[in-house]
Amino acid sequence: MLQSQQEPKPGDLIEIFRIGYEHWAIYVGDGYVIHLAPPSEYPGAGSSSIFSVLSNRAEVKLEPLEAVVGGCSYRVNNHLDGKYKPRPVQEIIKAAREEVGKEIVYSVVTRNCEHFVTNLRYDKPCCRQVEKAMIGVGATLGVGALATLVYAVMTRKRQNQ
Repeated sequence: MLQSQQEPKPGDLIEIFRIGYEHWAIYVGDGYVIHLAPPSEYPGAGSSSIFSVLSNRAEVKLEPLEAVVGGCSYRVNNHLDGKYKPRPVQEIIKAAREEVGKEIVYSVVTRNCEHFVTNLRYDKPCCRQVEKAMIGVGATLGVGALATLVYAVMTRKRQNQ
């Protein structure tokens, strides 16, 4: 059953909550979305499949929102509207439809489904999931470096006593 608090409009970004990550699509109207998914040569590999992050290729697909969402919840999330001006809806839809059927390079870090749809809406490829992960890695490394430094200073201090 589809679960969203807001009815999507053409050009809206759709955030789909999968276990461990979010999948992104762009609503094009009449119950359909365009999104990146693993190429069809992976039998049974939908956008919720592990193949979607292991593959270095992705296919741009036009599919019913209900089929892409599956049993997951989703929401309209035009999260960058305050930062970037969305392109006109007609341009977003035209650009998205021109990509359908194409197989493109995919990278979970630099060219994933969120990059794809934000580029269509704002003409800027962005991915909060990657940004958050990079900040988390940076913070973890920073804490680790700080802990190592404190340990080294304390060890040297004990040795000098």
